[in-house]
Amino acid sequence: MILIRKATFEDLPAVYNLIKELALYEKEPEAVTSTIVDYQEAYTEGLIDVTVAEADGTVVGITVAYMTFSTWKGKMLYLEDFYVQPAARSQGVGQQLFDGFVAEAKEQGCNMVKWQVLDWNVDAIKFYKRNGATIETDWYNGKIIFTEVG
Repeated sequence: MILIRKATFEDLPAVYNLIKELALYEKEPEAVTSTIVDYQEAYTEGLIDVTVAEADGTVVGITVAYMTFSTWKGKMLYLEDFYVQPAARSQGVGQQLFDGFVAEAKEQGCNMVKWQVLDWNVDAIKFYKRNGATIETDWYNGKIIFTEVG
């Protein structure tokens, strides 16, 4: 039995651990320089919206999103991270989490949802396409990292 629910403050250590698992899966474990305190502050300030998938009292999947604005489309919910532990995959957990993310965006009056997916993550790309997503391949991501925490 999988329970999909909004995360509580007490869930944040489990959420943070799944973020580190995701970074390992994405072959960049050293890239996680945020701390659990960063997550706690962001959660408390309402900067992030976190949903968890729970199985037998254990958090096995997450979505971490935040509200933003597209200058072309208007209000938008951005999916920063979406992860389901390997043992919980192929059981509909990811679909339930993603459906919840999309439903939240619609409830909040968003005109669009957006996220990134690595070009080598073929299974994720197929999942998103099955859900009606357009996967853009003509845009490059840019970033500047101001400080390294750690």
